Amino acid sequence: MSFPRAITDSRFVKGPWRAVPVLGVTQILSWGAIFYTPVLIVPLIAAERGWSMSFSMGGFSIALLAAGLSAPYVGRAIDRFGGHVVMTAGSLTGALGLTLLTFAASRPAYLAVWVMLGLAMSANLYDAAFASLGRIFGGAARRPITALTLAGGFASTVSWPTTHFLIEAVGWHGAYWIYAALLAGVSAPFHAFLLPRGRAEIVVGKAGDSLAPDKVLPSRGLPFILVASAFAAYAFVPSGLSAHLLAIFTRSGIDAGTVVWIGALFGPAQVGARMIEFAFGRDLHPLWVVRGALSALLCGFAMLAVFGISVPTAALFALMFGGANGLVTITRGAVPLVLFGPHGYGRLMGRLAGPFLAVQALAPLVMAFVVDRASDAIALALAACFAAAALSCFIAIRRPV
Repeated sequence: MSFPRAITDSRFVKGPWRAVPVLGVTQILSWGAIFYTPVLIVPLIAAERGWSMSFSMGGFSIALLAAGLSAPYVGRAIDRFGGHVVMTAGSLTGALGLTLLTFAASRPAYLAVWVMLGLAMSANLYDAAFASLGRIFGGAARRPITALTLAGGFASTVSWPTTHFLIEAVGWHGAYWIYAALLAGVSAPFHAFLLPRGRAEIVVGKAGDSLAPDKVLPSRGLPFILVASAFAAYAFVPSGLSAHLLAIFTRSGIDAGTVVWIGALFGPAQVGARMIEFAFGRDLHPLWVVRGALSALLCGFAMLAVFGISVPTAALFALMFGGANGLVTITRGAVPLVLFGPHGYGRLMGRLAGPFLAVQALAPLVMAFVVDRASDAIALALAACFAAAALSCFIAIRRPV
């Protein structure tokens, strides 16, 4: 299947499709600067200031909670004012927060800065970007959302080596100053001046382009609860596993170098799955996409339980986990759009982001408690239970007829 015509002609530069490369650049910068740096920089902050790792990393969890609480308001603001306003403010807030983090020597100031960075995440990461695309494209936003996640999938691949290099070259303070400059000097102008400002008209058209009012579900009651519960339950899986999976593999007897190689499979698997969906999944309902992705992930958990953790099973699980996460990320934007329609999409994405981010913040702490008090196997089983709960919710959702 060929790529959309919008990608191959001047509309990709001049028309609404310009939003995809613009947001692709800013998503890599935002995820890379704010979300992926703590794993490398927070231990250095803890060592320099004499704080415990639990307190220091707790700042990041507070940021995720702040992002979840502010997400509904950010979504409403994008619906009303547009991503070019809200995401610009988010980029500048992120730049200020990263700068202040290097000077926050007291515990209260440190936590307060992370609250600021949580607001920046809410206004900069996928939920804000999806809401912006929903405002620009209306019911036709599914393809742009998928295209955007292809770029976003490279954020960790770019961020971790770059952050490591910057820490070695200029220290963690200098690394955050450089990232702050990129957010203020690149992301903010991209959002302010290059992101399209138009709003799609909500009209009746063919499937995949726009949605008739009688072909969508009400964004309240049981349908909304099921969708919110499904994505919130799934949020536990990538958040908990990203913090503990490689350590679990190491404790199973796999050497550290091989574990790093296995972990590196996650990113390409994520992007590869998104490319397949982009090329061949246009006519497939996103509910079937997310059901298939979670079913494959549960098969991966079952494989580890039955055959144990070895290099082949760990590598295969990393591929399955990466592919599933890549598809679920797409459906975070596509499922609400198809089920509930494009009207008020930004507000809807904000409402869904709240519980998702709250669970995402708590998952690493819960997994750490289970690992310490029980075992790695129980921790993996807990993650599998959350994946199964998400799948059950998605199965229970009935499409509008």
